[in-house]
Amino acid sequence: MSRSPKVRRIPRSFEPRDLDRLAVPAIISGIAEPIISLVDTAFVGSLGTADLAAVGISSSFFLLVVWVLAQTRSAVLAVVSRYYGEQRLPEIAGLVPIAVWMNFILGFGFFALTNMFSEPIFRLYNAEGEVLRKAVEYYHIRSFGFPIVLATFAITGAFRGIQNLNWGMWISLLGAGVNLALNPVLIFGHFGIASMGIVGSAWASLIAQAVMFITAVVIMVARTPFTFFPRSWKHPELLHLWLLSGNLFARTIALNACYYLGNRFATGYGQAHIGAHSIAMQVWLFSAFFIDGYAAAGSVLVGRFVGAKDWGSVYRVSWRVVRQSVLIGAGLSLVYLLDYAYIGTLFTTDVAVLSLLTGVFWMVVLTQPINAVAFAFDGVYKGLGDGKILRNVLLISTFGVFVPLIYGTDTLGWELHAVWTAFLGWMTMRGILLTLHFQKNYGPKAIRKRVLLSITQ
Repeated sequence: MSRSPKVRRIPRSFEPRDLDRLAVPAIISGIAEPIISLVDTAFVGSLGTADLAAVGISSSFFLLVVWVLAQTRSAVLAVVSRYYGEQRLPEIAGLVPIAVWMNFILGFGFFALTNMFSEPIFRLYNAEGEVLRKAVEYYHIRSFGFPIVLATFAITGAFRGIQNLNWGMWISLLGAGVNLALNPVLIFGHFGIASMGIVGSAWASLIAQAVMFITAVVIMVARTPFTFFPRSWKHPELLHLWLLSGNLFARTIALNACYYLGNRFATGYGQAHIGAHSIAMQVWLFSAFFIDGYAAAGSVLVGRFVGAKDWGSVYRVSWRVVRQSVLIGAGLSLVYLLDYAYIGTLFTTDVAVLSLLTGVFWMVVLTQPINAVAFAFDGVYKGLGDGKILRNVLLISTFGVFVPLIYGTDTLGWELHAVWTAFLGWMTMRGILLTLHFQKNYGPKAIRKRVLLSITQ
């Protein structure tokens, strides 16, 4: 007997409550991975500045590689949601298990490659001595998570495509809870378990990711039309899926170049500087995933309306995503501003690190609503399945804005302010370019052209 997903009736046009209903679980599920890294950073910070810096470098690198490789989740979402909008979901069922296993294999390859060369990788971040040794030690365990995290992302991308974000939310909450419970036990030693220090934190993260993967597989097999093992490795949409993923890979490689340069410059300024930058970056990444919740919900709806060829709803949902994301970004800025003097103490008691963080954290506060515009349109264009535009915008913003700014302000001796000035300019340019392109190609004039074209065809 065939199984069908438990989905709601497809409405004909966009209603704001559709976005709000999807956004809350999207936000919660989106912040699971950065919360795991934040928890690791917070617990490890009590071990010392070298441990804090090591986990900061390793976690940032892990998250950034995941961002590059997990773009198939957005590609799966775009394809599945389009077929869902066209009410042809059974035709796409065979693609999902292919994407899951390809993600697993891809993740395993990157685990093997980066694990083997972890020491030279972290040397590129200017890590040395005790920080380098601890970063490699932590990463050797954490990197086992690549294949299971990427496979989980492919599965939750399919869940999002059929308009169900609740499953991903509960999976994420489960993983974050497991990590939070295991961190103090494995780091400091409890219940007869010997203290493992920084390695215990890595094991806590890995176990949490494994629990999330197993749960996602069980839900997929029991509650959706998708199987875990593909019946065939061929599918008509497979080429489109990988072309879209390829554009998103290229985009995210450019994105990661910025994060790499930020970490490299910060590490070069000294151990306290990379400690402060690691905290600021962990907060920044958490905020990015948090704000991205509305963008994820928007990509789900945009993909559905593209399938239904309802361009008016595409326009309305896109701008509502932008407005809501900016409000969330402004709210985060307010929270960070009110807790400005307290946030750093959650991660470390090192006076030098806290002093440096205090001097630069206002830039993290300022960038939140600016980031929101870029993140919102990222989600919109993923729903549109237009990875080419996202790729081009990232390349222009990275090599036209970020790279010149970070090198130029570094020569002026701005140190951490150089790093965060580059991030601020980079995000501003991304938002401007995506806004202009969207209005030109999906605004009211473009909609009228699309409607007239569909009538004449």
